[in-house]
Parts: sequence; C-alpha cells; structure tokens
Amino acid sequence: MTASPSPRHATPNKSQETGKPKLAFRPLPVPQVDVRGFWGDRAEAVATRTADILYDRCVAARMLEQIDPDRPSPGVVIPFHSPSPDEAASAGFTGSTVTTQMFWDSDLGKTIETAAYSLYRRKNPELEKKIDAVIDMYGRLQQEDGYLSSWYQRIQPGKRWTNLRDCHELYCAGHLIEGAVAYYQATGKRKLLDIMCRYADHIASVLGPEPGKKKGYCGHEEIELALVKLARVTGEQKYMELAKYFIDQRGQQPHYFDEEARARGADPKAYHFKTYEYSQSHIPVREQDKVVGHAVRAMYLYSGMADIATEYGDDTLRVALDRLWDDLTTKNLYITGGLGPSAHNEGFTSDYDLPNETAYAETCASVGLVFWASRMLGMGPNARYADMMERALYNGSISGLSLDGSLFFYENPLESRGKHNRWKWHRCPCCPPNIGRMVASIGSYFYSLADDALAVHLYGDSTARFDIAGTPVTLTQASRYPWDGAVEITVEPQAPVEFTLHLRVPAWSSKAKLDINGEAIDLAEVTSNGYAAIRRQWKKGDRVRLDLEMPIERLYANPEVRQDAGRVALSRGPLIYCVEATDNDSRLHRLTLPRTAGIEAHDEPDLLGGVVTLSATAQADAGDGWQDGLYRSEPPARVETRLTAVPYFAWDNREPGEMLVWLRDG
Repeated sequence: MTASPSPRHATPNKSQETGKPKLAFRPLPVPQVDVRGFWGDRAEAVATRTADILYDRCVAARMLEQIDPDRPSPGVVIPFHSPSPDEAASAGFTGSTVTTQMFWDSDLGKTIETAAYSLYRRKNPELEKKIDAVIDMYGRLQQEDGYLSSWYQRIQPGKRWTNLRDCHELYCAGHLIEGAVAYYQATGKRKLLDIMCRYADHIASVLGPEPGKKKGYCGHEEIELALVKLARVTGEQKYMELAKYFIDQRGQQPHYFDEEARARGADPKAYHFKTYEYSQSHIPVREQDKVVGHAVRAMYLYSGMADIATEYGDDTLRVALDRLWDDLTTKNLYITGGLGPSAHNEGFTSDYDLPNETAYAETCASVGLVFWASRMLGMGPNARYADMMERALYNGSISGLSLDGSLFFYENPLESRGKHNRWKWHRCPCCPPNIGRMVASIGSYFYSLADDALAVHLYGDSTARFDIAGTPVTLTQASRYPWDGAVEITVEPQAPVEFTLHLRVPAWSSKAKLDINGEAIDLAEVTSNGYAAIRRQWKKGDRVRLDLEMPIERLYANPEVRQDAGRVALSRGPLIYCVEATDNDSRLHRLTLPRTAGIEAHDEPDLLGGVVTLSATAQADAGDGWQDGLYRSEPPARVETRLTAVPYFAWDNREPGEMLVWLRDG
C-alpha cells in the first residue's frame, strides 16, 4: 500500500487560512452507531473487562491520591529519569528530568473516555459511580482561575506554565478534555465538560498570540485535537481558534522552548533529545515534509493539523499533510500499520529502517495513525487514507490488546523468540487506555457525515443513525467482515431524501461488485479516490450490496528495507498474518514459503474467538547433522512441513512462543 507523490511546500495566504471548508465530513458520535460482529466483540471485551481494569489499575498506581485534594499528597511515587549528561550534576529539577507520574491526569482522562463509551454500550452503575467520584475530585481540585493539573498543584506547586517542552501540562489537559466530551456524549452528564471548559478558558488567557500572553504550545501534542472536539460539542468557536493557534505557532522563531528554558534559568541546549525534531517543533508545521521524532507526538500533531485543515478549509495545511503522509507510508511504516522503530526516542530513525524483532511500534503510535487517517477523511472520502486507517486498525493497533481485554502490549514487534508477552500494567501506562478508548469508540470511525452525504469507511455489522436535510435516516450493515467480503446495506429514511452515499472500495480488492435493489452498478463509472459515490433519492427499504473479493496475497517490501530482503508476508483482505510456534512444528526462522506453494484459507470458528487461518506446504531447514560444529560447507537438508498462519492481531493469546511476520521467500 503506497501513496502517490504530493505537491511541495505551499505558501500560506490569508484566504486559505480563514476560508470555509468546501465539504467537511465529521465522524458520527459514538452514541449514533451500534457496532456488532468483529468490532462488537472487541468493544464488548472493553466494556466488560478493560474499562474496569483500567480504573482498578489507576487506583493501584495511586493516581487517585494525587488528584484528591482531601487526601495527603502521595509525593513522587515514580522516580525522575532521563537527565541529559550535561544536566546530570545539576541540583533539583531540570528541563529534561521527568517522571511518567507527571502525566497521570492523561491516563485518567483516557480511562474516563474508555469508561464513557463502554457505559453507553453496557450499563455498569458501579463503574459509573466510581468515574463520577473521580470527576468530583477534579472539581474540588480545580483552582478559582480554572487551572487544573494534579502534578503542578499537588507535587510541584508554583511551577505551572514553566516547562511546556517536557512536562505534558497541555497534553494532560487535552486528554481530560477528550474524556469530558466523551462522558457528556455518552451519559449526558456535563460536570467534567464544564470543568474542562473553565480550564480551556484559563489556558486561552495565558497562551496565545495576543500581547502579554505566552507564545507557548505543548511539547507533546494532543490538546489541539481535543480542543476541536470541545469546539464541536459546545459550539464555541473560541476553542477552535485556540487549537488553530497551537498549530500555527509551533516551530516559529524565536523558539518558545528556548525562551522558556532561559526564563527558568536553564540552558536551552541542555535537552535530553538535543533536537526539536523530537517534538516536531523544529520548523513551522506548514514547512515540514519528513516524519521525525517521537511517533505518537507526530501522529497527534498531524491529527490536529487535519482537523484544522478541515474546519478552516486550509489548503496550506492539507499540502503539508500530504507530504508527510507520503513520507510515512512510502518510507517509514511497518506492514502492520505500526510505526516508530526505535526505543531510544520512541519514534522514527531513518528512511526504510524497519527492524522486525526490535521494532518499537508503540501501540499508541498505531492508534495515533488511526486518528490521523480518520481526520484526513474529514476533507473528503479518499481510500488513500481509509485503507491505511483500516490496516492500522486491524493489525498494529488491536494487537496491543488481548482478546479478552485484560492484557496489553506497549511494543508490537513483527518477530519474537517467545519472550515478548503482554503485561498487566506499565510504568508508562499510556497504551492500555488509548487502545481501550479507540476500541470503545470504534463506531465513530465507520461513518462520517457531510451536509448531503454519508461516507462508509469501514465495513462490518453495525447500525448508524443520522439526519440529512432534516430527515432522520437509519443505515444498517450486515456482514461477516473481515472474514468475508460480502456487505449488505439497508437504508431506512423516515421519508424519501436525496443524498450521496460514499462506499469505500479497498485497494486490496481488485474484483468488487456493487448493486442497488438488485440492479448492477458499473463501479468504474461511479468510483473516485477509491470510493463509489451513489447519489439518489433514498427510500425506505433500499438495499445496497457490495461484494469485495478477499484474495490471499504475498506481499514484498521495498528492496531498501534490508531487514525484509528475501522475505514475504501474507495478507487476506485487511488482515496481515503471522506464524506462531504453537501452530507450526518447525522453528519459525527455518521456514521457507515456496513461490509455487498454494495457500488456502480456513474458517476456524473455535480458534482465537473465530478467525480465518492460512495454510500452505512449506519447506523447513532440518536441524540434524550439526553436532560437530557451528558451520559446514554443506547446506542443511530441507523437509516439507505444513505452515499455518493466524491474523497478526491475535498473536500471543495462547501459550507463549515464537512469532514471525516476514517468512523466507523461496
């Protein structure tokens, strides 16, 4: 899956910056979409297990002690870490001395968001009561001027707004805003929403382009996309303007992080990561053309940029985003939709550097790619983005959550010798609630709505409810997707209404058929940017059938990816496959898949919750005859063996063992 080249840098102009969008698509809110089938099972696991687990583990980590002003402060629970060498001898706190405890508010914000969407799906009065109590704590903690940060109020008082570069102050605010929006949408309760509106108003009084305000922005992007959500749910344009300011100001000179460091008496060069590429603040965003730095931060920035491009019709941002999209998808993306190979910076290194066994590929980064792709679709249906959103959703993101919703991956390698297994919690627990909230809100990624159009981006059993031209419409999908490519869609408007229905035709399906009420439609005539656009007056009972062929494919990497040279990966439909030791007799690194081997798909309803496996006759290097040494002139003998592959997302849900995505190609 590759991207086509994009235009180079565009010069901003006022009309582009302030113009209205030509046609903006916005995701349907979670309460307007019921999800069943494949994603329904995963959302159910989050609602019945993950949401409670997240809350309980936040309690066990002592997070509630930090936010509750009626209890003694817990002090520093998680030690500070990562001073740069030239700061290590300095006394006290320094710019690069941080602890993951600083962003506990963000973990609670994502936990609230996961709980909110889970409560909408399945009533859980006990969990709701606990979340209400957390919200009450934040209400009591909030200062009179609206400021709200448990770290800076309870652990490091007196230092607020002094280190936006390192300490996640606005990042935490962003996640609490997203939690507030979700809780309001799912429960109708607006206490946390009102709390976060007051905090956002305070932030706008401190930061901004106006004289007397700090020209700051966050070292870890997140608040940008959160403010867009806040603006949409409240109708308050001031929050959209604040989000736009954070996008526009990033990377401008004089550099705010330099000025901020000097103001607190620190040397700007005494920075652990040495370059502002780490936080994508090295140059203004409209001039950027390489994905660099911390992968999650990058995805959140690009998500915010896409939101602002949609809301303001800003083509200068769109051009930059397309350049960045090209750079990611053609040079820096794992086949699973994972990204960021390096543990050192939790992010990008150099083009085509995609190691498999040591892949960092943080769950949050793949979730962030889903966010970005979804927001690019706000500017109009385009399979260039939706296909990649699907790839990341079905592979590199949900691999981070066990099938029963109880265990988690932080890193998602494409090869394991059997020692990489899911864990219950992490000292930096950003991934569990991030994958939890994404799965719990999956319905909002299925559909997006414009004034007179609905786009269907994802397929699977679901029901969407929306209004077009003042007419309520219900749209229902029936499908076994991703195991089967047949999709039946029923449209039920309360009264006949004209609108365009956009249906994605994935690039992996070279043979697709479409009919409406039994009448065949020529896809070539109605398809643009990978979406079939059907405009008609829809009446109750209209039926659309889309048949997507799901071929088994052998996939090969660009020869520049040295780690995958001479190797092949398997896919079927949106799913990438891997081999696990538990299904295969041979050691996995000894396997070779001949190019002439036939590959079969098998429906396995009792395996891993119900999956389709792939099997083939492969060859394996025999291990006998090597007793006399490590090397010899005669190659190992090869024997036939049966190879079985399972979807990558489902690996490590049985007994621990080896795993491999890229097989030797024979």
